[in-house]
Parts: sequence; C-alpha cells; structure tokens
Amino acid sequence: MEEKTIFVCRNCGAESPKWSGRCFVCGAWNTLVQAPTIKSTKTQRTPPTPEKLSDIKEEGAERISVFSREFDRVLGGGLVLGSLLLVGGEPGIGKSTLLLQTASSLAKSARGPVLYISGEESTQQIKMRASRLKVETEKILLLTETNIDLIIAAISKLTEAGSPCLVIVDSIQTMYDENFPSTPGSLVQVKECALKLQMLAKSKHLPIILVGHVTKEGAVAGPKTLEHLVDVVLYLEGERYQNLRILHGVKNRFGPTEEVGVFEMTEEGLKEIENPSKAFLEERLEAPGSAITPILSGSRTFLVEIQSLLSKTVFGYPKRIVSGFDLKRLDLLLAVLQKRMRLPLAAYDVYLNVVGGMTVLDRAADLAVCASIFSVFRNKLIRSKTVLLGEVGLSGEIRPVSQLNKRLKEAKALGFEHYLGPQTKRLEVALQEALED
Repeated sequence: MEEKTIFVCRNCGAESPKWSGRCFVCGAWNTLVQAPTIKSTKTQRTPPTPEKLSDIKEEGAERISVFSREFDRVLGGGLVLGSLLLVGGEPGIGKSTLLLQTASSLAKSARGPVLYISGEESTQQIKMRASRLKVETEKILLLTETNIDLIIAAISKLTEAGSPCLVIVDSIQTMYDENFPSTPGSLVQVKECALKLQMLAKSKHLPIILVGHVTKEGAVAGPKTLEHLVDVVLYLEGERYQNLRILHGVKNRFGPTEEVGVFEMTEEGLKEIENPSKAFLEERLEAPGSAITPILSGSRTFLVEIQSLLSKTVFGYPKRIVSGFDLKRLDLLLAVLQKRMRLPLAAYDVYLNVVGGMTVLDRAADLAVCASIFSVFRNKLIRSKTVLLGEVGLSGEIRPVSQLNKRLKEAKALGFEHYLGPQTKRLEVALQEALED
C-alpha cells in the first residue's frame, strides 16, 4: 500500500492535493487541514453479474406500522425494512417526542426492541421524557455515543443476536468519524456518517431514522447529498407555542410524496387529529381579509383559512410578509390585482398568513388569496359559508382545478354551501361576487 497526503476543508469537505490558504470550493479561509489517507493496492476482483429484475424477490418490501395512522400515511403505509429516513424540524418542535413515541409503539409489538441513540441528551434526560410521555421503556435500548464507528459496532453486535427492529439516531449532526479532522456537524462529517449508516441499513435490512437539524432557511443542515442518500425525507413543522404539528414528506422512494399528517402536541406527546380541516378552522372569526379554500396535499383535502392585511407603506418600497405561502407567487397575484382590478397595491404593505402552520403549494388557492386581499382593501366580509378555489392566470382568467368534486365534498362536510371558482371565468367577476353587499 502507498500512503499519500491530502488536505480536507473543514467547512465543506472538499479535498485538495496541496495546502492553500483559501478553499477553492466554498471560499473559506484557513480551513484546509492535512488528512492522511491510505491508497489501497489494486486487487483482482470478480466483476458483478447482473440479475433479471423478474428474478429478484421483494423481501425488503415488508412494512412496519408505526404508532399512528397519520405517520403511516406520510410514510406510504409504514417503515420499509432496510430504509434510511431523515426527520427534520426546528429545535423544540417535537422531533424527539415523535420518534420516542414511535420507538414505544414498536417496542410494544412482538418485533423486538428499539435502539435509541442520542448524541444530545443523557440517558437520564431521555428517561425523564419517557416517563412524562408514559411510553414503553422495557424494550427500548438507550445508547449515548457520538463516534460513528462505535455506534455501528454496537448495532452490528445487536443484530447478530436478532435485534433491534428499528434504530433511531438523534441527531446526525452530533455524530463524527475519526478518519476526518473536522468538527461534528460539519458538511464532511454529516455526509460520511450518513453514508456509513446507509450501508448498514441496506446490509442488515434494518430501518434507521436520522434526526436532522434545520438551517434558518428551513432546510436540513448539512450537504444536499444528505437528502440524496436517504430514502425518505420528512419535515415536522408548526408554531412552537401552538399545539398543531404538521408532518409532511418531501421525498419518499417507497410511497407518494407531499403527504401530510396532522398532530396535536399535548402533555402526553403527539396525538393524531382525525379531522384536520375542522382543527384549522376551529377558532376562526369572520373578518375582512379572511378567505377559506380547499387545498390538496398528497391524497388528502384540507380546508385552510387565508388571512391578509394591508397597511400604508411608510418607506419607499412596500413590504411583502408571507407565512405559509410562496412569496414569488404572491408577487405575481399582486401584479394581476394591480393591473386587472386597478388596486393601488404598490402603496401598501401586504401581510399574508395561512392559519394553522400549513404550507400551501396548491395553485387552487390563488383565488382565495386574491379575494382575501380584495376583501381587506374594500373592508368588506367575504360571503358566509363560501369557499374559493381556482388558479389565477396573468390575464385575469380563473383556470379549472383538479379533483373539484373531492374538494367540494370536504367543504360541504364542514357546512360550506357555496363556492366560487372557474365557473365565473373572470377574476373581477369572482371578486365582486365574493364580497357581501
């Protein structure tokens, strides 16, 4: 074997054959450190033989049901053996609570114990939370370690004895590999640790769930390759000081994406909500700027409330503050309102909020957003028991939406009797009809 020396950036993990004061990839200064590597000699290897797809058995397609139907729905029916999952969310949102309840549910089944690995909390702290949540503790194994090689050795030892049925790593940002001279949480450490856990999951047919921190932009911290490595990416969202929590999938190799599960945070942990639409509209007050629209998320329909507020611009450039809606889409709709409805919105700050913490990506909410802004501008209520849905085009037309009957069925179940949408054809007609006389 021939030994060579390379230099690794502690910030982004880029490799260089020689030292430099500045990383040529991320531009960070004084981050290249020496990392000895071993160059293995070439060995004679037997080339792999391709297999017919029809001859491969679906042994790994078995799913494990978790603690709630909402979680199962987001996963596409349960955990797949040998899969690697990533659960992201802001600190304090309930990621550890969700996974501890999942561990308890599987531990109560006959599948075997669950291994919970924590790099952030001590065993005593986890025990305190488990007692508060009243979870099953007899078959939950705890391990507090951050060295990835020791963790993999411990998991391999347990799998030889026939357990565990699930491994939870909380969190991937606290793990480190001794072979790389960078701090835990750096890009190279996150990538290498996740890669080793992925290889372990596939070889042992063992589902592994990783907890991931998020950046201020809301994405999972670490290299983007982390999301490419895992099979499933889930985000737990919601207002920290409110009870509603929303679990949605953005990637799923074994099921549909964009599925949503709605939970309520209680003293005893997360509980699924059977009727999310009713929960979103529970404390609604009818006021100018409030509009209801049925949206599709995955295979489900939700009724959500969209609120808006206008105020005179104090400075030269008007503000656009959005929560739960795409800012660029809002700018487009404001331009349509200003051009087609002749609303002087350039002189107003616009604030838009989707109540309940939902993130609306469905274009069918366009008409409700426009009606909400038009309602608060005219200071008039939107007609009672009316939902609005339809995609708004640049010329002011209202385009049809998919699965209209399914949306209207959900609205009717909650007492809404009227709807305005594509049948009105033009935006100006729909907005005039939407307001009370």
